[in-house]
Amino acid sequence: MGEGVQLTEEEKGVELWRIKKLIKGLEMARGNGTSMISLIIPPKSQVSQVSGMLATEYGTASNIKSRVNRQSVLSAITSTQQRLKLYSKVPENGLVLYCGTILTDDNKEKQVTFDFEPFKPINTSLYLCDNKFHTEALGALLESDDKFGFIVMDGNGALFGLLQGNTRTVLHKFLVDLPKKHGRGGQSALRFARLRMEKRHNYVRKVAETAVQIFIPDGQKANVTGIVLAGSADFKNDLSGSDMFDQRLKAKILKIVDISYGGENGFNQAIDLASETLGNVKFILEKKLIQEYFDEISKDTNKYCFGIVDTLRALDMGASETLIVWENLEQLRFELENTVTQEQTVLILTPEEAKDTNRFRDAEGNELEVKEQMQFVDWLADNYKQFGTKLEFVTNKSQEGSQFVRGFGGIGALLRYEVDFATFEEPEDFEFDSDDFGL
Repeated sequence: MGEGVQLTEEEKGVELWRIKKLIKGLEMARGNGTSMISLIIPPKSQVSQVSGMLATEYGTASNIKSRVNRQSVLSAITSTQQRLKLYSKVPENGLVLYCGTILTDDNKEKQVTFDFEPFKPINTSLYLCDNKFHTEALGALLESDDKFGFIVMDGNGALFGLLQGNTRTVLHKFLVDLPKKHGRGGQSALRFARLRMEKRHNYVRKVAETAVQIFIPDGQKANVTGIVLAGSADFKNDLSGSDMFDQRLKAKILKIVDISYGGENGFNQAIDLASETLGNVKFILEKKLIQEYFDEISKDTNKYCFGIVDTLRALDMGASETLIVWENLEQLRFELENTVTQEQTVLILTPEEAKDTNRFRDAEGNELEVKEQMQFVDWLADNYKQFGTKLEFVTNKSQEGSQFVRGFGGIGALLRYEVDFATFEEPEDFEFDSDDFGL
């Protein structure tokens, strides 16, 4: 990750997807005997110490009676030692290394090595040699470190708080002296009511202005994933509906909750009432994003695209603002070369289509040599930045996500400007009926 590099929210999302995918792959891998090493080195450890530990393990493994078992363990330790030599020191966030011989689907043995610096510190030390890879410790990398802002308002004052993990912090609070309602009649009642409304209005304005200072300190974008508004009476609703409340913060509101009291007790109560929402924040943000995408389609703005062909066109044109991809997109990407003309071609096929060898020939029947093959979704994760787009991975767990995968092929983009894809050649074998999706 490099020293002191701060990831954006979107980059964190891509890294989380990589870790989830890696964990899934590692958990499915099985070995033939104890030839699979799981090694996690926490930050600030010494490479020399770990090398010494592996040398000791090698000596111990040399005494294993079974020749086959002994050889597979020694081979795994040697491969791990070789990979560790590439590191002069343990990276800033620690080092994760998986190495060993696994069985492929057709029961052949295959040597694999995965090593990476996690995108945030992993404070676990682990060494295991087993017939499977141990990924339990990687679960800590998937735990959310999202920050949530709280604005608690009542008739006595406002409190601004922050929740990150289990840590709650009061960032700022101020008291307010609002006139209470009273029953005097006559002209003074009207004047009193006007003064009261004016003071309430000024209170809401002060809260709105303070919120910007606290949650958008750089004046550019919010420093929290979401905001919870809490309060008694109508103060919180006045704030959420007010033009004085910054649009960038309005867009971050996850929940508005009613609480019995203000101050720190109100902050604690608001956290309890919003906990389910905050636990599902990824789910909520995903639904919001896909709904925004569907809205563009229903309004027929031409500022969207779907399917692999049009999405790649949009990327090539630099038109894609947000690339939306299903996390389990199955297509494979092949880079091919014509063995006669040396022309390069790229094919993107489903695993089923890839079994058809005729697809790897040109119109004249010349064989196309596969230069590179990888998961299309991996290629997107590696290359999205060069197209100047954001990349958002979505699941099919929400109704919207499922609809996006079934109806739109699990890939699409929100565009910076209008593009009329009808002017390009229509892709073959693609049928789409908007009535199926309630659009």
